[in-house]
Amino acid sequence: MSVVIVGGNERMATQYETVCKEHGCRAKVFTKENGSLKKKLGSPDLLILFISTVSHKMVLSVTQEAKRNNIPVARIHTSSVTALRAALAEHHSRLF
Repeated sequence: MSVVIVGGNERMATQYETVCKEHGCRAKVFTKENGSLKKKLGSPDLLILFISTVSHKMVLSVTQEAKRNNIPVARIHTSSVTALRAALAEHHSRLF
């Protein structure tokens, strides 16, 4: 399973990747918008948005791309590792 994480804290990016590996997922983490994210997203199984740490413009562009490619989106208000684990557990059971 592949996951794209948009938002969150820069210093926690490696922790996000580690949690995803624990759940058997490959992860791409984008904490800032460097160029166009549309080209970098690819076709993941799940898109996770940390709402509190993402600009409105970034949310709109990413959700439009996810809708266009039929990618499920999990919106999480806090950018904590515990919230990420809960979202991965919930969506992992839905997808498989």
